[in-house]
Amino acid sequence: MTDFIDEINRLHREVGTRQVEAGDARTVLLRRSYDADVADVWNAVTTPERIARWFLPVSGEFKVGGRYQFEGQAGGEILQCDEPNLLRVSWLFGPDPGFSEVVVRLTAEGAERTVLELEHVAVVPEEFWGQFGPGATGVGWDMVLLGLGMHLAGGGFAGPEKAQEWAMSDEGKAAHTRSGELWGAAYTASGADPRAVESTTKATIAFYTGAEPPA
Repeated sequence: MTDFIDEINRLHREVGTRQVEAGDARTVLLRRSYDADVADVWNAVTTPERIARWFLPVSGEFKVGGRYQFEGQAGGEILQCDEPNLLRVSWLFGPDPGFSEVVVRLTAEGAERTVLELEHVAVVPEEFWGQFGPGATGVGWDMVLLGLGMHLAGGGFAGPEKAQEWAMSDEGKAAHTRSGELWGAAYTASGADPRAVESTTKATIAFYTGAEPPA
């Protein structure tokens, strides 16, 4: 049985900023290790059949310059692929997504362990960032990496519907709440105003758990 809170606690999180051609971007970075060799983790994050088992079905042309689309989620272009260590894609969602890229880096940690680092860099509307801060994106990625970990360990939610059922369970809400709190801590560590951290953390947790939004 998975200890979801323990899995959430294992993640390292950072919040930052970066200048990109499109303007001032926000960054969220996640890092954790998996008990699997780097070839297996690379295969899990780049093979459509396996991705569908721990995240969502994906279609497209899976080569540099090709485009991909997750079912009901983001899509974009494969920008860089250096097997088995680096994958960089644009990550676009909605009618006017602006600049958004995701980079996944894998590093072997001995023969049977892999460190995964995921960084999402995006130009985020100030109104949205002011309401939710880094947690809106960060909590979502926490759950994605949780699903990957379960898959690599031989388990999983058996499809998006089951994952959504879990998310709305008491256990799932507790995991989302803990994730939101930890992104609040990472936001604090980045130098954010404490009042902004408090309000955005509450709003993020309310969004993910279906709780009453903060006044």
